[in-house]
Amino acid sequence: MITIRRSSERGGGDHGWLKTRHTFSFNDYWDDKWMGFRSLRVINEDFVGPNSGFPTHPHRDMEIITYILSGELEHKDSLGTGSVIRPGDGQRMTAGRGIRHSEANPSATETAHLLQIWITPEKQGLEPSYEQKSFPEAEKRGKFRLIASKDGADGSVKINQDAKLFVSLLAPGEETTHSLEGKRHAWLQVAKGEVELNGQKLAQGDGAAVSEEQKLIVKGAKDAEVLLFDLA
Repeated sequence: MITIRRSSERGGGDHGWLKTRHTFSFNDYWDDKWMGFRSLRVINEDFVGPNSGFPTHPHRDMEIITYILSGELEHKDSLGTGSVIRPGDGQRMTAGRGIRHSEANPSATETAHLLQIWITPEKQGLEPSYEQKSFPEAEKRGKFRLIASKDGADGSVKINQDAKLFVSLLAPGEETTHSLEGKRHAWLQVAKGEVELNGQKLAQGDGAAVSEEQKLIVKGAKDAEVLLFDLA
């Protein structure tokens, strides 16, 4: 069964320095039909204007992944971490029992386009931590590249949940597949372009909840970048 969440149905708003779209209920946007999917709690598509960003604020008991589509984001946190997140990076912050952080677009001219992802951890009160790795474009071209997982398989960043995050870049007509083992579920998010998922058309910003399917076939319709979450 595949349930499509169209881009046009998402919440969000225009705050001047930030334009945002919420796949699931978040902040002032509430839809009790879309509170998340399995352990996946938040997918926000954010456009952060030049020389602006999210000032220092707290989080707790959440696995937070930032995936940059274009531009850069400068990260600072209460652990003493300072980094710049760029396209191709896999970044994970475990908020655990409490962390404070800021995210800022350091460019004076370019908007930063990103996905902010929250995954509910397997337990509360974890030790806060941060991890960031770069994944070359060639490793994602025409196939699913694992960038986050519970066990850090294939050099992915580690998350504290039975979930896997894959990314793929697909040219028109290019196809890749993913098998769901046992009774696992999936969420596919189209970050750029257009694809077909098991024959159903999805455009930029669309998402799809997948249950009771054994095999996912994802085919590029326009140059596309997709994120696939494999979930318990």
